[in-house]
Amino acid sequence: MSMQPQIQELIDKFHRKMEKDPNMKKEIEPLTKTINIDLGSETYSMKLKNAQMYDFVPMLLQEADITLITTPENMQALMDGTLRPMRAFVLKKIQIKGKIDDLLFLKKFF
Repeated sequence: MSMQPQIQELIDKFHRKMEKDPNMKKEIEPLTKTINIDLGSETYSMKLKNAQMYDFVPMLLQEADITLITTPENMQALMDGTLRPMRAFVLKKIQIKGKIDDLLFLKKFF
């Protein structure tokens, strides 16, 4: 089963959050990031600019600011809340390549 619909829903949730929370939108608006999600059997990338995610495609970008590496099962657990992001990181169920600030940014999604 592809994770693409669930990740798209996560992006949609992010957009709704930006619409509802002007303070968070103002905080995120200056950021420009490229994000890769490597689930082993499937890969995705997207871009963030002006507090909007766009170019969500099933491929990895060559030069990403943030790369999340995990399994589809762990990604699903992160998304449904049965696996907390910091716990997943400590237990090495996810790997993050990028700056610590970028890691903290990703936490806003979960």
